[in-house]
Amino acid sequence: MLMSQVGRRLARKTSAMGLASALVLFACAVLAWSSPAQAAAADPLKITYKCSNGYLAAESVIVTATPPTSVEPSKAATIEWTFPSMIATKPIAAQASVSTAGGDLTVTGGNPSPVEGAGSGTVTTPVVANGAYTPPKMTGTVNVTATTGGSLVLTPVTTAATTLLTITVAGEQTTCTYVSAAPTSTTIPVQAGGGGGTGDDILTYDCDLTDATSTDTNYPADVDIKVAMTTPTSASANADASITWTGTLQTTGDPLKAPTTGWPTSGAKFFATIKASGAGTPATATGEAALSTSITAGGDITLPTSVTIKVKPTTTGTVTLTPGDLAFGTTSTNPVIKCLAPTANVKTWTFTVGGSTSPSPSPSPTTDTTTPRPTTTRPSTVTIRPTSSTTRKSTTPKAGADTGAGGTMGPDGRLFILTGTALVGAAAVGGLMMRRRSIKG
Repeated sequence: MLMSQVGRRLARKTSAMGLASALVLFACAVLAWSSPAQAAAADPLKITYKCSNGYLAAESVIVTATPPTSVEPSKAATIEWTFPSMIATKPIAAQASVSTAGGDLTVTGGNPSPVEGAGSGTVTTPVVANGAYTPPKMTGTVNVTATTGGSLVLTPVTTAATTLLTITVAGEQTTCTYVSAAPTSTTIPVQAGGGGGTGDDILTYDCDLTDATSTDTNYPADVDIKVAMTTPTSASANADASITWTGTLQTTGDPLKAPTTGWPTSGAKFFATIKASGAGTPATATGEAALSTSITAGGDITLPTSVTIKVKPTTTGTVTLTPGDLAFGTTSTNPVIKCLAPTANVKTWTFTVGGSTSPSPSPSPTTDTTTPRPTTTRPSTVTIRPTSSTTRKSTTPKAGADTGAGGTMGPDGRLFILTGTALVGAAAVGGLMMRRRSIKG
């Protein structure tokens, strides 16, 4: 009977706790749902054009205009246009020159005139008639006029009667006119104060093999990587500050592949470098992470989840970080692949360094005790009286400090502790016996 009561009481408590937990989780979910979300990154524009004539003809082609996720005040934002695969109406020979231009965007808060993309390149492999070919991407920049924050609004130029996009292959031009866009515009946040410890930036790295004799057709390559850095929330001078570097390969650029020759069969690593300035930090710092063993020669390279990079500021102040070069191989000094980071229109990350700038406290001066000091002699009379007890003797060492009587001063305190423990145990046993009798009775 008692056990059933105890079970029911436990069940009621468990049910109440579960209900309370459910209410707490529901309240947290409502708060998270109702709280304002962080500003979303700029959405890419999917712009549809109708193209005709020239080497590349298509009823319609969707060009993606990708802006940066954010831009700093009074700086420049880079916009990138990428093309889908298009059908070549006639053969295109290898090494044929190709250029792209247009895709005009009207920008509010930036350049007064429309921003236009431009790109160029060569055909790396021949294309047969009715074969697929992807034109080179275009890039364009807009100078930000805002000085304290705000946003840029990008809107495609929609004058359909005007040729807005041209693709020139081997001297012949394909002209394209605007049809539609989704979304109809996009917004780029302008960071107030510049930099920051969060956010990301899509960068185009110039990747090539370090072996100049290599004839790998995948290199050189323009690889697009979305880079993000997580900076420390608190940092101190003369102490390592950890930065988490993450990179995500984008489909807008060239593929990143392991070369067919020279790729290590084991021990391949990824090396990420950042550039630092301020608070006495070194100019560069590098972190490394192991690459997947499933990457083989000629296969796609996947980036590690993250790389930890440490910098050591020597003074208080603000540290500014920018992405640096990347490398792949067994060592950072002699890699197989080297990817050069862009140096213009690159996002920065910052963090603040506080704390003492002294590497270690100065040792306190010590006093020299070897110099003899004069002593003063005073006469005194000492009377020695015999003791009536023969069981107590002095434990004071000769010519030493009085150590006390120790165990001769009475009972040891540990005895009281042991006695108290025994009494508590006895009380517990007695209580259990009384409880058992009350249950039986």
